[in-house]
Amino acid sequence: MAVTIKDVAKAANVAPSTVSRVIADSPRISENTKRKVRTIMEELGYHPNFIARSLASQSTQTLGIVFPNSGNISFQNPFFSEVLRGISEGVNDKHYTLQLTSGKTEDEIYNDVVNMVQGRRVDGIILLYSKKDDKVVDYLRQKKFPFVLIGKPYEDQEQITHVDNDNISAGRDGTKYLLGLGHERIGFIGGNKNLMVTADRLAGYKKALIENQIPIKEEYITHDEFLLEGGQQAIKELMHLSQPPTALLVTDELMALGVLKTVHALGYNVPDNLSIISFNNALFAELATPPLTSIDINIFDLGMEAVKNLILKLENPKEPIKRIIIPHSIIVRKSCERGSHNY
Repeated sequence: MAVTIKDVAKAANVAPSTVSRVIADSPRISENTKRKVRTIMEELGYHPNFIARSLASQSTQTLGIVFPNSGNISFQNPFFSEVLRGISEGVNDKHYTLQLTSGKTEDEIYNDVVNMVQGRRVDGIILLYSKKDDKVVDYLRQKKFPFVLIGKPYEDQEQITHVDNDNISAGRDGTKYLLGLGHERIGFIGGNKNLMVTADRLAGYKKALIENQIPIKEEYITHDEFLLEGGQQAIKELMHLSQPPTALLVTDELMALGVLKTVHALGYNVPDNLSIISFNNALFAELATPPLTSIDINIFDLGMEAVKNLILKLENPKEPIKRIIIPHSIIVRKSCERGSHNY
């Protein structure tokens, strides 16, 4: 016969309601009691029926995860796999499952979210991006549906709980690092212009140049998708200028790999002819040739904090709106050197 809550309660010498609260990780139960009951559950081979609990509580125990585009494309970029790793770690103890969007267009993504909300398929939603004039955010706010944003909201920042880096400071710090190496011809390769992360890193780049009285050259600024091909296309435009940059701030690691590949194909060498600093410091930075100097934005922590604060909102609807800033740091490797380039 299957082991029941009553069996666990009897073996642990506690009430069945106490076992239920331990399963729900209730703060009303002491850590000693939780450890004791969980040990008994393991010894007896008891597995909670979360589907039954969800039906009883009108909770799905499921969180929606919204990508900026199709999951197939997003998973090409290590940012998303790493942020999901942080989210998965954060839901583990709370016994939530995840439902991912799979839409390839903005309309499909929006419809996915509407179906999640209206179909009561999820208890709350994490958006893995922030962009200008996002109708998904507008819809969630209109429905007063619990959600957390990874990134800075386009507007009404004080009314939306969000987890972000200080991307203006990060863009400024990366540019200052290149300026400190003696570079003045510094290019910027950004992602989609509508993404707030791109806008903020560009603002930081420009701020560093202005502070150091370096003219901003619009021809040194280019945008493409956060993909390998995006970096390849962007660098072709820059390196065919009559006076190409000697250093680059690349706002995404996967794009930086595309830059490296194309730069070598064009006959240039990194860092001898071109210094590169990228963002994310995820899977590929250390494995690149040469290893990429990178701005570490602690992606795992972005995911962990996002899910932690969404669950807090679900457990307490009166939880205050928060702005959580995850620190960044520059990891120095082999893709930058002093500005003494020979072209």
